[in-house]
Amino acid sequence: MTADHLDLDFVRAQFPAFSAPEAEGWTHFENAGGSFPAAQTIDLLTRLYRTKVQPYGVGPSGALGAAMDSARRRWAEALGVETNEVVFGPSTSANTYTLAQAFKPLLSAGDEIIVTDQDHEANSGVWRRMAEALGMTIREWQADPQTGRLNPMDFYDLLSDRTGLVTFTHCSNLAGDENPVADLTRAARKAGAWSVVDGVSWAPHEICDVNALGADIYLFSLYKVFGIHQSIMTVRSAMMQQLENQSHWFNAGSPAAKLNPAGPDHVQVAASAGTLDYIEALADHHGVAANDLHGKTRAVSALWRKQEIALVAPLLAFLADNPRARLIGSATADARRAPTVAFLPTEKSPQAVEAALGERGFITGASDFYARRLVQALGIDPETGVCRVSMTHYTRDSDVTCVIDALDAIL
Repeated sequence: MTADHLDLDFVRAQFPAFSAPEAEGWTHFENAGGSFPAAQTIDLLTRLYRTKVQPYGVGPSGALGAAMDSARRRWAEALGVETNEVVFGPSTSANTYTLAQAFKPLLSAGDEIIVTDQDHEANSGVWRRMAEALGMTIREWQADPQTGRLNPMDFYDLLSDRTGLVTFTHCSNLAGDENPVADLTRAARKAGAWSVVDGVSWAPHEICDVNALGADIYLFSLYKVFGIHQSIMTVRSAMMQQLENQSHWFNAGSPAAKLNPAGPDHVQVAASAGTLDYIEALADHHGVAANDLHGKTRAVSALWRKQEIALVAPLLAFLADNPRARLIGSATADARRAPTVAFLPTEKSPQAVEAALGERGFITGASDFYARRLVQALGIDPETGVCRVSMTHYTRDSDVTCVIDALDAIL
């Protein structure tokens, strides 16, 4: 194979879900809520859980500790950061909660914080509560009430020398458009503000060079990236040194433990490397020339993106031209559009559409998807929310054709 076209047969062979009897007859279109785990992840979990013990001792204990250390080093290489800048946590919601506690000594009344109404609540509510507790001024970067997209110029207007912290999402889990992270974090740094970026909805489509993005803190969820139910956050060393310890007092000098109030699932931390094993398998199969994991990850991400842009184009076109649906986000399939497609049916409830799709074997979603502020900003009832059809690189174009036909009949 060459490194310019994704071998979908090989890809799908890496996911046991596609041959599982219990999944027969179902097509998974709720990938934004959680992707299938790769075989490499499942194999690692299975093997390591057989002898699960506390790590860093002798025998299996020592092997588990070494596997945890290896996973952290490899993720650092893949993301383009230092090993001591990688932190594992139970979820992105838990990680942002812990971060908000750790940030409190660095901010005070009179400081300003920029938040958005586009974010998943995990990267919004905790910062708003922190700001209120400290007496900070909250500046809300508001999404367009028609499309749900954010205008960067509005962000620059909010930014000032009083801004202490900016938090925003790399990509909305409803609008699906990538925000210009590097430009935004550069502007924040120039203003003297720290930046926290939620990468949960973008990471399944591109494992980014986090160093190039420039965020002080970048988070994403591994269970949406073909892995285990854990979260990774990268914290720049200079930032880490200033954050208040949230662990036992004697862990204050340990980057891996400082932001973990409780011990992690050690096996899951080690098994997070399964996603990287999957990426390396794709790189080798497709003849990627890179020798290091960082280069392989960037090349494989490019393959994912090329596949996904082609996948999402017909669905966006169908919904954009359909008078019975209101498309959220851009209708253009390009490098900055995730294959996460949300829409509001105009003649039926989202739940009715979800149920009708389910009767035809399609797993989709109907909810506010924890982006309730965005749903409200769009003038949509958050109790019913919107429909979401989301895919990833392992989705087949024939599946997209079938779901479009089903939507055409249902809407």
